[in-house]
Amino acid sequence: MRTDEQKASIRERFLAVDAANVADVLDEMGHPDQGLAPTVQGITGSRLAGWAYTIQGQMAPYEGTGDPEKMTACHGIGPGEISVWSGGGVGVCYFGELIALGMRERGSVGAVVDGGLRDSRVLTEHEFPVFGTYTTAVQSIGRWKVTGHQAPVYLPGATTSRVVVHPGDFVVGDEDGVVVIPDEIVETVLDRSEAITRTEIEVRAALADGMSLAEALKTFGHV
Repeated sequence: MRTDEQKASIRERFLAVDAANVADVLDEMGHPDQGLAPTVQGITGSRLAGWAYTIQGQMAPYEGTGDPEKMTACHGIGPGEISVWSGGGVGVCYFGELIALGMRERGSVGAVVDGGLRDSRVLTEHEFPVFGTYTTAVQSIGRWKVTGHQAPVYLPGATTSRVVVHPGDFVVGDEDGVVVIPDEIVETVLDRSEAITRTEIEVRAALADGMSLAEALKTFGHV
């Protein structure tokens, strides 16, 4: 069991590595299908890292002015966690400013939404990173509802039809996309990703000093 301090340190370290390097390490380790589909991109931020807190829902008309299950799910999130939303909604938003602010009060550090979000301008101003598939002005109330949380969810994959995200998996996202790291290999992936990052820094410095690309590849190998 990781302490809160260990989890915070891991998250900060992952913020300094690229999602591409994480994906390469997962390939090396025999986990080739952990990247989310390219439709999931940063909308109100370009970088996120945190522990997955999963929420699932579905399109379902209902009466009333709110979704109590959604509020229950949102209130359970904790420090260093990213809400990961799955649910097959079409045209409506699952996520907006008020949900983000409530989750941030509880320590949440971002969201990944397989669907829509709104209030993107304000979320950007709040510096709250959200990766999603589209923006929309249309709310979910009466149209889409939460059916569960903190259970495995499925999101579309880059190299497979779906990627399963378990509560407590680690999520890394940047300008290149989003990668999900199984909880049991988080530290190993982090150490190797940091090593690749250090090598890349050395390669860039060598190229800047006049080394040819061919020489750099011979010296440092493929990175």
